[in-house]
Amino acid sequence: MDISEDALLAAIRKVLSGAGPEVRVGVGDDAAVVSPGSGDLVLTTDALVEGSHFRLATTTARDLGYKAVIVNLSDIAAMAASPRYALCALTLSSSVDAAWVMELFGGMLSACDEYALWLVGGNLARGPEVSIVITAVGEVAPGRALTRDGARPGDVLGVTGELGAAAAGLRLAAGPPRAPDAGERAASARLARPTARVGEAGVIAAVGATAMMDISDGLGLDLSRLCAASGVGARLEVDRVPVAAAATRADALGGGEDYELLATLPDDAAVDACAQELQEAFGVSFTRIGVIIESGLVAVTSSGEERPLEPRGWDHFHDG
Repeated sequence: MDISEDALLAAIRKVLSGAGPEVRVGVGDDAAVVSPGSGDLVLTTDALVEGSHFRLATTTARDLGYKAVIVNLSDIAAMAASPRYALCALTLSSSVDAAWVMELFGGMLSACDEYALWLVGGNLARGPEVSIVITAVGEVAPGRALTRDGARPGDVLGVTGELGAAAAGLRLAAGPPRAPDAGERAASARLARPTARVGEAGVIAAVGATAMMDISDGLGLDLSRLCAASGVGARLEVDRVPVAAAATRADALGGGEDYELLATLPDDAAVDACAQELQEAFGVSFTRIGVIIESGLVAVTSSGEERPLEPRGWDHFHDG
């Protein structure tokens, strides 16, 4: 790279200039200093690694920076918290230059501005591949963080938005070049720039959700994780699962990177109230897709046919 670390840091500071009043020390010192409010802090971290999560040849730096922030904000949203601060640990390879890094941080800043998040510091390093590690901090009223372990038998399962778009977008990116239709363009955009359902999470929590998580690794796998945490099972009505345009039902059940919210609510009345408010406030759907049961994972069709639900999805450490 034809620039020193100090010069690159100085350029990054200019891109990220400005911070909220609660940020006492931001980018440029040994550590950030913030003065949080009176709520509980929610902390998460996630990494995007070249070769595993993205390829430089097919991903723009700006989209990559945006997505790196969003995947963390989705975890903050899943806890019904509000975003506050973020740190970035960035490893750069010889394949990228200073202009690429500026575009990357431009994408990060775009996401931060959209969700009222302050990027307050981090670290730069060199390595054989690009790696972007974001640590995000959110805040929620004391004792009000929504976790995975509160689902109870009889609770109703619901999901925001539509599923499978990111999986469809990934399949399209791997295929031969061609002119995409509207649904395919939307799927590709969803893969490149997902949405963190931060505002929607507040609505879901307010109507009495008992458990919630984001769908990052596929509905089947993430539902199994919610059930394991809560010590319950689920009966998934597969024909009710909302499938995105250009996606297949297999994409919706097992594809990752949707970053929609999966929640359990106490009854159908709560689901209806949630669906109405989300549509009115955000133009986002909320769909009933099943019910929590005592044990086991069951998939049932509209005709009543039942089969075991396999918890398929994205697993970083699965070799097959």
